[in-house]
Amino acid sequence: MGNGDFLFYNGKLMRDNGPLIDASNRSFRYGDGCFETMKMVNGKLCLASYHFERLFNSLDLLRFECPAHFTPAYLEQRILTVAEKNKHTACGRVRLTIARGNGGLYDAANHFPNHLIQTWALEKPATGLNVNGVEMDIFPDARKVCDLYSMLKSNNYLPNVMAALWAKERRLNDAVLLNPYDRIADATIANIFIVKDGVIATPSLAEGAVNGVMRRHLLHCLHQADMPVEEKQITVHELLEASEVFLTNAIAGIKWVKRVGASEYGCQLAPALYDRFIANIHE
Repeated sequence: MGNGDFLFYNGKLMRDNGPLIDASNRSFRYGDGCFETMKMVNGKLCLASYHFERLFNSLDLLRFECPAHFTPAYLEQRILTVAEKNKHTACGRVRLTIARGNGGLYDAANHFPNHLIQTWALEKPATGLNVNGVEMDIFPDARKVCDLYSMLKSNNYLPNVMAALWAKERRLNDAVLLNPYDRIADATIANIFIVKDGVIATPSLAEGAVNGVMRRHLLHCLHQADMPVEEKQITVHELLEASEVFLTNAIAGIKWVKRVGASEYGCQLAPALYDRFIANIHE
């Protein structure tokens, strides 16, 4: 996955060849900000309206003060500019990072949404359902909180970072993160769905899950298709006893899970869901 030579920062297209923030930057110090990871196919952002709705809800919740020009249309045009400059429009990953500026904990210089846009090329295997099932286990060393901010894609990502390192050390593809009640929250970079007794279920946002764009899209599609689906509390026992487990995020769409710990799963429903609800927006 090739990184681009150019990026966009606070109104300027520039080469990616030097530092952009000061040592007193609040996002660097405290994780004060949020981000969006988006997929671009043939010059179009997949599920753009969902991404920008989540982003601006996050900015409001985090008390950023956006100038009048800072709109979804402004950001989408700048994303396209960077992707075109980097030759990533055919199939690319976009990261839009928002950070508050300089200052200490109680004395932010201002609440302007400093914004950084980066793009990367995606290879063709990133499109389509994964051939090899994801292998995971349950991360034991951190718990995701369940509060007003837990659903955001926050720049304060420490539990996910440590879970990803833990998984890599064990040659796993991902890790399951629990909430303070030892129930399922999500994975390091994806939401979790299970299939049990013919019902599709995913942790509710009250359980500490990120408000994933692909999660939202799939839930909408499942409800529209009148398929049995629930947002609920999911215990570790229910996860391990499920007949099928899959992950969703904006880049992969759906990834089927082969194993969590000693539990192994089939792959019957995930391919059908991908073909019916994801392929048309990713391909």
